[in-house]
Amino acid sequence: MEFVKYLKEQRPGKRFAIFWDGASYHNSQEFREYLMLINQEKPEEKWWINCTKFAPNAPEQNPIEDIWLQTENFMIASYHLCSSFQIVK
Repeated sequence: MEFVKYLKEQRPGKRFAIFWDGASYHNSQEFREYLMLINQEKPEEKWWINCTKFAPNAPEQNPIEDIWLQTENFMIASYHLCSSFQIVK
């Protein structure tokens, strides 16, 4: 929510389309209430802030998912070399 407030301060009077992953804090009750307050009773096409979530585990939508997948595959392939979490880090 703080990030969205920061964006609004940087570009007063502008509308925003925000795309992000499905992290729980992106869909919290507090954030949904904040969006309702900002967007008021306007139809969706006139909202000040429109948030769209990427599909879960969809690298074609969210490139960081591909990086997480590569990391996970590397860890699976080389877990036997990691005797401690410090080595993993």
